[in-house]
Amino acid sequence: MSDVQDSSAAQVLRHRLAERLFHWLMAVCMLVLLLTGFLPVLGVNFAWVDPHWIAGVILTVLVLFHVVRALFFLSLSNIWIRWREFTGSVSAVTAEALGKSNRNRKIGKYSVGQKGFHHAVALVVLLAIVTGLVMMVGIDGPFWERNPFIISESSRGLVFVLHGFAGLISITMVMVHVYFAMRPEKMYMTRSMIRGWISREEFEQNHDPELWQE
Repeated sequence: MSDVQDSSAAQVLRHRLAERLFHWLMAVCMLVLLLTGFLPVLGVNFAWVDPHWIAGVILTVLVLFHVVRALFFLSLSNIWIRWREFTGSVSAVTAEALGKSNRNRKIGKYSVGQKGFHHAVALVVLLAIVTGLVMMVGIDGPFWERNPFIISESSRGLVFVLHGFAGLISITMVMVHVYFAMRPEKMYMTRSMIRGWISREEFEQNHDPELWQE
C-alpha cells in the first residue's frame, strides 16, 4: 500500500532521492551555464568557456538519465495533462477572473501549470543542448579537435542565435520557477524537494488521491 492510500501514514512521499538529486544537480548546472553564458556579455571577463561546456555536458547526462528513468521506471501519466485536469484548470482560471476563486480545488501529484512548465523547460533545455553540442565542435576539447567547418557560416550563425534564445528563455523560466517556489502556499512543495515528503495534512488539503499517480 502506498503512502497515498494508507491514511494512517503521517507522511506522503512526493519526491524520491533520485528525483531530488536530479533537480538540485540540474539547478547547479543551470546556474553555472547562465552565469558563464551571460556574465561575459555584461563585461565580466574570466575563463568561462571550459566551465560552460563542462556544465553543459553534465546537464546532458542528467537529462538522459531523467529520460531513461521516466520512460522505463516511472509512470508517464504523472506528466500528461489529463482532460479532467485541463477542464478543472480552465474552470479555476475562469472563476479567478470572475472573482470567484475556489480555494478548495485539489490537484494531482502535479498541477496543470507544473506539468506545462515541465514540458516547456524540456523543449528549451533540448534546444540548448542540441545547439550547444554543435557549438562545441568549434572549440578544442580534451577528446576532440576543433573543427569550425563542420557546418556552414550561415548555419553557425543560426545555431548561435538559437542557443542564445534558449539561454534568455532559461533565465525567464528560472525566475518564474523561483518566484512560484517561494510563494507561501507553495512552500510545502518546495520543502518536499529537500526532504522528499509532505505531511498527511498538506496532502489532504491540496491533493486529490484519484489524480495522484505514482
